[in-house]
Amino acid sequence: MGEVYHIPVLAKESVGALQLQSHFDVVDATYGGGGHSRLIFEKLTSGRLFAFDQDEDAVRNAIDNDRFFFVRHNFRYVKHFLKHYGVEKVDAVFADLGVSSHDFDVPERGFSFRFDGDLDMRMNRNAKIDAAWVVNEYSEAQLQMVLGLYGEIKNARRLAAEIVKARRKECIVTTFQLKEVAVFCAPRASENKYLAKVFQALRIEVNEEMEALKEFLQAAGDLLKPGGRMAIITYHSLEDRLCKNFMRTGNFEGKITKDFYGNVLSPFQVITRKVIIPGEEELIANPRSRSAKLRVVKKI
Repeated sequence: MGEVYHIPVLAKESVGALQLQSHFDVVDATYGGGGHSRLIFEKLTSGRLFAFDQDEDAVRNAIDNDRFFFVRHNFRYVKHFLKHYGVEKVDAVFADLGVSSHDFDVPERGFSFRFDGDLDMRMNRNAKIDAAWVVNEYSEAQLQMVLGLYGEIKNARRLAAEIVKARRKECIVTTFQLKEVAVFCAPRASENKYLAKVFQALRIEVNEEMEALKEFLQAAGDLLKPGGRMAIITYHSLEDRLCKNFMRTGNFEGKITKDFYGNVLSPFQVITRKVIIPGEEELIANPRSRSAKLRVVKKI
């Protein structure tokens, strides 16, 4: 096994919530450093684990076992690749939607404003569009939309205008170049929070995260056997809202439909009526877990 480069968040809680049995077929849709997968695989003495991750670095952490299958692709294609293995249904699905600590700490990946590096942000480094392309080629209106929608930045219009103004003088190709422009628009004493939103917005756009998440959730819902469980860890309000709506109602709008007797019609039973969040001990050990929320459902 390779070196674990990402501290698994809410590990015991999420793996425990799946109520795994030894013969289960399980999907870990976000393998990363393999922390969660190792805990899952320990419970599978005869079952199989199918792990997905489009990041080439994750391959190094693959579990060496013939009941473990690593698929280096985006989790939006989970149904397609499981069919390739002859799998129509699975017993449990897990996903941790956070970006790996490893990726944040590698300057050349461009995910963090803490380091100067290429403005990249691609989860799949074979993808054609990176963050620099978005920043330099998108129109002012497109930038405003991305920053406002995915970063929930209140002054997105002003920031988009400043980016366009800056790139006329010189292409913005590094994280620190973008940081310099963004800090100019940030509220005083909230610079880091503001920068985090800017970088989040670009990362989501570059990797088509919202579209991929929708496709994954629909596929995962179809793949789950009746009684099977799905556990998802989210980190920001956009993805959490999508997951919450889908897990409660089976649709992304959160539209509740009821039968003749007033019972809510949904393909899932919500297990976590109240989201599970990290405890004080975990927050001290891993501050990056502070925004994590775990939601769990069972397929009806």
